[in-house]
Amino acid sequence: MVPRRAHPVGRRIRARLGPGAAVAGQGLVALGLNSTTSFAAGGILGSITSSFERYPGLLVLVPAAIGLRGNIFGSFGNRISTAIHTGTFRLTTRRDSVLGQNVLAAIVLTAAMSLILALVAAVVCTAFDLGQGVRLLDLATISIAGGMLASTLVLTAALGLAAGAVRFGWDLDTVNAPLVSTLGDVLTLPALWLATYLLGIPVVTGLVASLLIVGAAATLVAGARSRLDQLRRIVRESLPVLAVAGTVSATAGVVLERRLDAFAALPALLVLVPAHLSSAGALGGILSGRLASKLALGLTRPARFPDHAARRDIALVAALALPVYAFNALGAQVTASLLGQSGPGLAKMVAVSVLGGSIAVAFVVAVAYYGSLAADRLGVDPDSYGIPLVSSSVDLVGAFTLVAAMAVLGLT
Repeated sequence: MVPRRAHPVGRRIRARLGPGAAVAGQGLVALGLNSTTSFAAGGILGSITSSFERYPGLLVLVPAAIGLRGNIFGSFGNRISTAIHTGTFRLTTRRDSVLGQNVLAAIVLTAAMSLILALVAAVVCTAFDLGQGVRLLDLATISIAGGMLASTLVLTAALGLAAGAVRFGWDLDTVNAPLVSTLGDVLTLPALWLATYLLGIPVVTGLVASLLIVGAAATLVAGARSRLDQLRRIVRESLPVLAVAGTVSATAGVVLERRLDAFAALPALLVLVPAHLSSAGALGGILSGRLASKLALGLTRPARFPDHAARRDIALVAALALPVYAFNALGAQVTASLLGQSGPGLAKMVAVSVLGGSIAVAFVVAVAYYGSLAADRLGVDPDSYGIPLVSSSVDLVGAFTLVAAMAVLGLT
């Protein structure tokens, strides 16, 4: 049997992408799953609006809490991927191993950052006058309890991906960021909602809040002063960038809330928002992970302009973006129709998604590339900095790109 020859266009695309073409299919599957579950996240978001009204500041906390899962466990996966590529990774339960120290670091950062995000949300609410009587203890209880619950499930999945990468040869840099982002979207919202049931119980609520706050602070101190070198380094390097990322994401929550009326007339566009933000962050996570691994292996060099190897990765991300954003539009339109919500029509939905997504991805590429290079030149781990820089900036910029695309098409 004569082998079927590839179409000339396909050959040109594969030649352009080089080795990245071999993992494009894995990336599309992961990104497609990421987008699909983001529609579910939009439905969950709409179903718990009464909780937002009951607890001022919770809506501001949501984008930062969702992003935290992706930031911590996306970076976790990137570090594990680099360790696999460099031959230093072993599947073991030893706490002083690469895997053990990364797991401990993820737990420490989850507890500490959940407390910090509660503080940030309280300050932001007060600064922007977004709610009367915002209670820090309530926000801390929801953030820490909900965050630890969601992170336990995401950590389990991240460990499964690491095992799959070793056993089946998956490209962890390509599949980790989209899938972790997916789980963060779906699990964080119900976890935060479940944590609200700890509130309003006389004596118990105050005691639980105090224990959670003290426990989170003690965990941070233990991690930052640990005798385990990698654990201590990850915590100390990650905490500043995660704090900045959380603050930016909380500010993005303010932006979305202030512009909520622009989406109210066409609710289908609101369904699109989680997928729009999540896809841009996942694409940037893919680029960040691949660049970090290549920097560690010496396959690309820090330079003002991307070299040939980096351009191949950028081309891979650009090639993945178009079908992903078209799929986002279709999925949001179908989801809105099933929920009985009005929209601008499929053609305009696709135009909004692709136009806004193109702008967002251009921004993400710049942040991922120069953020990774800056981390490398400053002597810190690009795996720990790349995804938080991308996801937090996308939370803020992504909302603006979507609104801008709506304005260009006359939908606002």
